[in-house]
Amino acid sequence: MRTPPPSSKPQSADSFASLLAAVEVSVLERLFDQVPDVAFFIKDRDGRYTSVNASLVERHGLQHQSQVLGQRPSDICPGDFGRIPAQQDAAVLRSGRPLLDHLELHWYAPNQPCWCLTTKLPLLATDGQIMGLIGISRDVRAPIKTQEIPAAVAIALDHFEHHLADPITPTSLAKSAGISPLRFARLMKRFFGLTPSQYIAKNRIAAASVLLRETDQPVTDIAMSCGYYDHSAFTRAFRKIAGVSPTQFRERQGASRR
Repeated sequence: MRTPPPSSKPQSADSFASLLAAVEVSVLERLFDQVPDVAFFIKDRDGRYTSVNASLVERHGLQHQSQVLGQRPSDICPGDFGRIPAQQDAAVLRSGRPLLDHLELHWYAPNQPCWCLTTKLPLLATDGQIMGLIGISRDVRAPIKTQEIPAAVAIALDHFEHHLADPITPTSLAKSAGISPLRFARLMKRFFGLTPSQYIAKNRIAAASVLLRETDQPVTDIAMSCGYYDHSAFTRAFRKIAGVSPTQFRERQGASRR
């Protein structure tokens, strides 16, 4: 007797929603374990990890999920490296507003920097109450070969990278490339996975971090050379992305070389 074929009857929206609701968290962990350049996490309403993938564990220099579960970022990361993500969590859990593609300089333990885009979304109960959050931090990678970038765009980006002190904006970069700001933004997202503003900030902070690590230049001079005309603005921008102030970054790098 032939086995009857599977029913071709369309699946109802209600049955599919029930299936999605039944997906176990362990399935998500296993899924994200296959993506080593993404750290995946779920946290409860107190900001404690309830689920993580292997990449997140490794980034903290730990061996097992059990060393992370039940902890807050501030419990497993020293100083601002734990305080800042905990503050992000608190803001999402308090307001219900998501954090989307936030550019950050993360640190793989013991002392390896990595650029990431972090997204955190609130988890809501059926009555709308915030019960926790779910999120990812994905490494920033250039998805295509440099030679595939249109020549005019490559020239504009190269000029920016060699003139960081100039007052460059996304609009002025697009104008230098001879294309509209909208097309330029689309190309930047395609080439680098970043918005033009994120690309500008990443290059300025990356250059500043090199100068902080490899020279004894005053922080104010470094700020000026990287396009920041106010010391406090530079400190805010650096802390927002790197998680520490420029001075703390320099001290950390000095200690790691001793």
